[in-house]
Amino acid sequence: MIELSNPKSAARVDSDMLGECVIDNASLYGIHTWRALGNFPISGVQLGTEVEYVAALATTKLAAAQANHALGLLSDHQFHALSAACREVMEGRHLDHFQVDVMEGSGGTSTNMNVNEVLANRALDLLGVARGDYTALHPNDHVNRSQSTSDVVPTAMKLATFRKLTGLERQLEELGEAFKAKGREFANVLRLGRTCLQDALPMTLGQAFGAYGELVRRQADMVGRTKTALLAVPLGGTGIGSGLGTLPGYREKAVAALREATGIPFHSADDLFDATQNMDVFARVSAELRTTALSIAKIATDLMILSSGPVGGMAEISLPEKQAGSSMMPGKVNPVVPIAFCQVAFAVAGNDACIAIAANQGHLEINNYEPLIAARLFESLRLLTNGVGTFTSACVRGIAANEETCAAHLLGSTAIASALSPSLGYKRVSELVRTSRREGITFLDLLERENVMPRAKAMALIQEATGQVPGGLDGAGTAGPALPV
Repeated sequence: MIELSNPKSAARVDSDMLGECVIDNASLYGIHTWRALGNFPISGVQLGTEVEYVAALATTKLAAAQANHALGLLSDHQFHALSAACREVMEGRHLDHFQVDVMEGSGGTSTNMNVNEVLANRALDLLGVARGDYTALHPNDHVNRSQSTSDVVPTAMKLATFRKLTGLERQLEELGEAFKAKGREFANVLRLGRTCLQDALPMTLGQAFGAYGELVRRQADMVGRTKTALLAVPLGGTGIGSGLGTLPGYREKAVAALREATGIPFHSADDLFDATQNMDVFARVSAELRTTALSIAKIATDLMILSSGPVGGMAEISLPEKQAGSSMMPGKVNPVVPIAFCQVAFAVAGNDACIAIAANQGHLEINNYEPLIAARLFESLRLLTNGVGTFTSACVRGIAANEETCAAHLLGSTAIASALSPSLGYKRVSELVRTSRREGITFLDLLERENVMPRAKAMALIQEATGQVPGGLDGAGTAGPALPV
């Protein structure tokens, strides 16, 4: 095989059943892609920008080529040239030739044909044949042999999604550990726990951050579990799941080749008719992404509240100062990273609504809206993976506790009132709370003034209320919080 460094002519003529077109011979695509470029100037986002998806499509084509070659449907020289072209695309080459809009309206056919044409013309290069001379190797007859858009695109979507989820899972695990590490760092920082944004009970800042870490860890686990639903692929089902146009043994060989090429335990779907027409697995993945994004956005919002101020807010923690917060207010610094993550979460939630509608609107034996589902799902995965990574590195790892402020808020509150109810009764304690607020006296001072309880005993109750053993170890084996002086 040889690689042509220069096209043989400045342009070439390509044709289909609707007519002919002239294509710059520097382009690897053909007339099907050319028509799609004119038909779908929609989003301005080209297929080639979805690098993992293009690689997944090329990997699926490679698996199909290996099966076809094994069954004698591709000659040795056709197979070697085609497989080499597939591997080049899998390595990230030729991306600028995948120009179909990700929002193309052909149900994925334009996407599939863009891939078929690029692979065919690149294989012709390697064979030493002019681009567009499809008698030697044809986009449909050879590259797309034993396939249809209906089984290729969902298979590639599952492969790309699986890989992207793996990357997201790693980022979530790192974020969860970052919160857990902060939980250990802040284990002895007493603070005021709040419910409905009102003073509630004593706790430690470490307990709050440990809870954040557990939430993220759980989301990482759930994201990991969704990957198993992606392992059943429709490859070999062709147009509607019947396998029309394939030889006996093709499906098994193609899926086995996909497993070997990826190292992922893909298997043939139990019902290929179901697997070619229903997009519920992608809707389920999207729903999990939405839940994960909004769960972490809740944490981001908590961090914005806890760091608010620094004078007029809570100011119980300090976030890393990343940039000036205003073009007119000198010295103002905003919680820009948590804000950015909340924007990510809102976008993921919007994408999920879009995917849910598109999955619902599939017609009969194929879902026409696979390109939309792929585009929005991949965007959610990209936003969430990048957003989580940024949140971890640029925010969470640099959080500092403002211990004096935490202690002041706790000791100036009525947070130990609930601990007195069993001995004094709910009504009496409620009266004390109202007196404290009405007179502007701290609850601890009021308890001493009314001879209800010595300050030292009240302080011990505060520590006990955190659920940790005073002066000893809690259930996790960490020292209990030190009493503020």
